[in-house]
Amino acid sequence: MENETKDLILNCKDTLVVHEMLILPAHTNPAGNLYGGELLYLIDNVASLAAHKATRCSGVTASLDNMNFISPFKLGEIVRIECYVTGTGHRSLEVFVKVIGENYQENRKFIGATSFLTFVATPKDDEDFTMPKIQPETDEERYICAGYGSRRKIRQEQRKEDQIIQEKMKHHFH
Repeated sequence: MENETKDLILNCKDTLVVHEMLILPAHTNPAGNLYGGELLYLIDNVASLAAHKATRCSGVTASLDNMNFISPFKLGEIVRIECYVTGTGHRSLEVFVKVIGENYQENRKFIGATSFLTFVATPKDDEDFTMPKIQPETDEERYICAGYGSRRKIRQEQRKEDQIIQEKMKHHFH
């Protein structure tokens, strides 16, 4: 069966996934801030849905890059995770994540975190799979998508360095 993404151009908004959550005591550290690990879990989960919307097939998280914790999210605030695909390769795609905090008591919104994740599509039938192209529409999307090529190149160079490190470490387990 031919993949639905064959020769397809998607707008960023076609891959947009939004998730909101109220921060409860179980999500916080002793200081009353959202645990970083909890946020990472949510980011990976929501970003994977954006990747799936683009590819319409299974995939795996390959990397989480440039995780910027900008401002803490506090108990009782709302966390809004917005993600969309910003670029595609042969089998990989990049998802941009913007995490917005909202203190509804103070009527205040803020950017609390940003990140880029890379996913690798794992279609069942490789021969019929073609990754869609991504078309930005808004100023934010155009700006973020314009940097995809340079971020991808940096990730590829980092992967080579990581492979060397892994080779050096492979016989040194404690």
